[in-house]
Amino acid sequence: MRARLPFALAELIMFILKQAWACLFGFLMLAGLLLSDQIWPDHWALTRYDALLIYAVAIQLGFLALKLETLQEAKVILLFHLTGTAMELFKVNVGSWAYPEPALSKLWGVPLFSGFMYAAVGSFIARVVRTFDMRFAPYPPFWAATLLAAAIYGNFFAHHYLPDMRIALMISTVLLFGATRVWFRIGQQTYWMPMPLAAFLASFFMWIAENIGTMTGTWLYTGQSRLDLVSLSKMGSWYMLLYVSFVTVTLVQRDMLSRAPFIPATPAK
Repeated sequence: MRARLPFALAELIMFILKQAWACLFGFLMLAGLLLSDQIWPDHWALTRYDALLIYAVAIQLGFLALKLETLQEAKVILLFHLTGTAMELFKVNVGSWAYPEPALSKLWGVPLFSGFMYAAVGSFIARVVRTFDMRFAPYPPFWAATLLAAAIYGNFFAHHYLPDMRIALMISTVLLFGATRVWFRIGQQTYWMPMPLAAFLASFFMWIAENIGTMTGTWLYTGQSRLDLVSLSKMGSWYMLLYVSFVTVTLVQRDMLSRAPFIPATPAK
C-alpha cells in the first residue's frame, strides 16, 4: 500500500486501520448488540442480556488467550468494569436511563454485561497507546490530573443533588491538558495532536456507539424512543468521561507520560 499510494493517503489509511484494531473489543460488543437485536426471540429461555454477558466474558477471555491484551491491560479493564458498573447502578436508579428487557443477570435494574461497555473503552485506550506507541507530553502533575478525574467522576453523581459543575470541569480539562500533546507513530513517522482535541474526536465516536445502543433498544434514556438520536449533549459527558478513563489507565501504566516536552526520533508532523 505504501508503494502504490501517495504518502499522505497511505498514512491516513494506516491511521484508520490501527484505530480500528485498537477498537476491536468495542466493535465486537457493538456487533453483539446489533446481531442480538435482530435475531433474539422473546420466548428463548436465555435472555438477550444474559447472552450478552456470556458473549462479553468470552471476548475478554479470548483476548487474553490470544494475547491481544496483556495481564496489565486486563487490570485496567477490570477497573473500568468496576467504576462503570457503579455508575450504571446509580444512574439507572435515579432514572437517567434504563435497560428495558428482563434478565437473570440484572442487579438493581442493571444487566451485568453493561460493565463491559465501559471495559471496551478501557481496552481501546490501553490498546491504542500500545498500537501507536503513544506518548503524552508535557503531561501535567500526576496529582492534578488524578484530582481532576476524581472531580469529574464525582460530578456524575453529585449533580443530581448539587449544582452541576460540568462546564467548570470542561474548562479545567483545557486549562490543565491544553499544552499536552498526544504523540503517536505511524510507520517511521511521528505525529501529534492536542490532547483536548483527541478527547473531543473520541467523544464523537462514543456518541455514535451510544446511538447504536439505543437504536437496538439495549438501553434508553428517559423519554427517548429507539428512533430518537441521543442528545448531542452526551458528547460532553463522554468528553469528560474520557479523561476519567485515561487517568484510570495511568493508575496502572505510566510509562507513556512525561512532564518534559517529548522529542521524537523522527521529524514530527
